[in-house]
Amino acid sequence: MTVEAAPAGSIEEAQTIVVTFLRDHLERSGAKGFVVGISGGIDSAVTAALCVEAAGADRVLGIRMPHRESDPTDVEHGQELCNHLGIDSITRDITPIVEGLEAALGFKPDPYVHGNAKARARMMFLYAEGQGRNFLVCGTGNKSELLVGYFTKYGDGGVDLEPIGDLYKTQVWALAEHLGLPRMLIERTPTAGLHPGQTDEEELGVSYERLDAILKGMELNTSPDEIARRTGESPEDVLRIEGMVRRSEHKRHAPLVPKVGARTVGIDWRRSVHWDA
Repeated sequence: MTVEAAPAGSIEEAQTIVVTFLRDHLERSGAKGFVVGISGGIDSAVTAALCVEAAGADRVLGIRMPHRESDPTDVEHGQELCNHLGIDSITRDITPIVEGLEAALGFKPDPYVHGNAKARARMMFLYAEGQGRNFLVCGTGNKSELLVGYFTKYGDGGVDLEPIGDLYKTQVWALAEHLGLPRMLIERTPTAGLHPGQTDEEELGVSYERLDAILKGMELNTSPDEIARRTGESPEDVLRIEGMVRRSEHKRHAPLVPKVGARTVGIDWRRSVHWDA
């Protein structure tokens, strides 16, 4: 993987913003630290590193959650990261949870149901460990994947905080370089690890560099034709990505609630009541 050089100031500024965000929310919540699912990939590596900078290594727990189908390299790279950051780590096998669920279904699930079951089993472990320690659960989703819906609803999308959720994948790679994370993590082919042999870019049907170029154009409200002209992508591919963003909108919001009362959860009642003194 070749990482395009990014202006140092922009990466350093992003780092400062995320670390400040983490410190602020940790203090506001009254929690004692952060728990992060360690996949052996770049997103969890950068997330864990930023949590360490925000709270200290002694207040960050890394959890490796392999399935019997998982690539053994995932655990090895995850442990290498935890050693590099100096954080405590544990391993929790999700196989019994996934197999128990699938046995109870009474039918053989398709690969997507099977993969989503893995993601939701991992989130169960993260919240159980986090609740037991009074730690916040930090997600590892980046902006590219959040926008196109490349995550499991109530799985890796069910978290307390998304520290790198406003950083495109290409920015995450640049930040990993800036943080000096192990080369093997930076150069590893991105994979969600939900299916044997699966890779992110093959499943998305586009490289992250190309995807990010299209999404950045959408972020600035650039027309599809202009995005195609500037990026060299076909108008059909630009519209395909736009469709992925549109169809996955529901995954980025709390469940819809019909409005009945004066103020409604998720619509116009978003914050706590502030009583007059």
